[in-house]
Amino acid sequence: MEFTEGYKQTGPCCFSPNARYLAVAVDYRLVIRDVLSLKVVQLFSCLDKISYVEWALDSEYILCGLYKRPMIQAWSLTQPEWTCKIDEGPAGIAYARWSPDSRHILTTSDFQLRLTVWSLVNTACVHVQWPKHASKGVSFTKDGKFAAICTRRDCKDYINLLSCHSWEVMGVFAIDTLDLADIEWSPDDSAIVIWDSSLDYKVLIYSPDGRCLFKYQAYESGLGVKSVACSPCGQFLAVGSYDQMLRVLNHLTWKKFAEFMHLSSVRAPCSAAIFKEVDDPLQLDMSGLHLSDEFIQGNSENVPEGHFRVRYKIMELPITLPSQKPPADKPNPKQGVGLLSWSNDSQYLFTRNDSMPTVLWIWDIRHLELAAILVQKEPIRAAAWDPSCPRLVLCTGSSHVYMWNPSGAFCVSIPLPQFTVTDLKWNSDGSCLLLKDRELFCCAAVPMLPDSSEDSSDE
Repeated sequence: MEFTEGYKQTGPCCFSPNARYLAVAVDYRLVIRDVLSLKVVQLFSCLDKISYVEWALDSEYILCGLYKRPMIQAWSLTQPEWTCKIDEGPAGIAYARWSPDSRHILTTSDFQLRLTVWSLVNTACVHVQWPKHASKGVSFTKDGKFAAICTRRDCKDYINLLSCHSWEVMGVFAIDTLDLADIEWSPDDSAIVIWDSSLDYKVLIYSPDGRCLFKYQAYESGLGVKSVACSPCGQFLAVGSYDQMLRVLNHLTWKKFAEFMHLSSVRAPCSAAIFKEVDDPLQLDMSGLHLSDEFIQGNSENVPEGHFRVRYKIMELPITLPSQKPPADKPNPKQGVGLLSWSNDSQYLFTRNDSMPTVLWIWDIRHLELAAILVQKEPIRAAAWDPSCPRLVLCTGSSHVYMWNPSGAFCVSIPLPQFTVTDLKWNSDGSCLLLKDRELFCCAAVPMLPDSSEDSSDE
């Protein structure tokens, strides 16, 4: 891997969908850099500190959320003189997002009073009253033709279907939820996946015309669903729960066909490779040097700390994984599957049980088995799949990034002083990796995976 130097950032950083540009927030300035050279190609000045950045799907426009003001500003890369400012007045703005056609901006007001669709073409706007959530509860079909927006009135949850062409309401239907958490269109746009709040375990599958196709409830009388993800191929729906289990449903009958447990003790028989992060002290062999005893004694006490290399060690079974028991008297317990994501080919799925924050589980859905376990020294901050191949990268707030692929796992040291990786993002073509520190960011060029299999190695 090749790393760039560090550049300043004070907020959101994100790649454009066409993989050509990188947007970086630096206080009230929005810096647009070329991905290959990281040279500045555009510089936009906003009216306040930037809280949120999102590219339009065509990579021509970009919006900045100035939530302290509150206000939205949008910019054009092809027409730098063009500008757009959205201000909801006393209603405020809690969140903003692009529509799939890249010519409309959807904003949600404070206290979820209304959702407004703003047109960049003719300055028209459409209102949807009482949206359920600010940043959640809105999902677009993959073809960009329809939007499903959750609303709540009279203590009941509803789904509003809107046409993304005319923004007319195509239909409204009530759904059987106690307190809807979020929704997502299935990848083939044939159904809407809905899940309830953590107080009631319920996953519902609705057709666009309002028919409930299936209702899945794994158990009652306990905290329920914590994370949900559809596979890119559209054939699987993964549901992570507070009971520390992962359940996978199929898209034909929407019934469960696999169930995986996150046990604190892993025993045989288990074919998974278990990689544990360890420190190897760097020891220099000075037996061939003619040094005086006084020199050796004087310097042995002043050996600087941190002279070690980090690598993965393959552990043998049985093994007990580090875990912590959440306090019973506090809300939102740190347990259950809180992190969940599919690989680009839908074969692999990684999870993190929040009561084991230093452990990442990788499941092989094709063989319905555990593929690997990564045990880190520090809690996992972020993890992401390569968009182009089954390769996983994660960070823990240290000066290393950790990578896994079906051939093995390894650690990579960041060659920048005092740089600790707190977040990471892939470019859409998988050629570049964005690594964020508290005040800096850098990019890493990631080579393509070799065809030959290699054993696990250190950096």
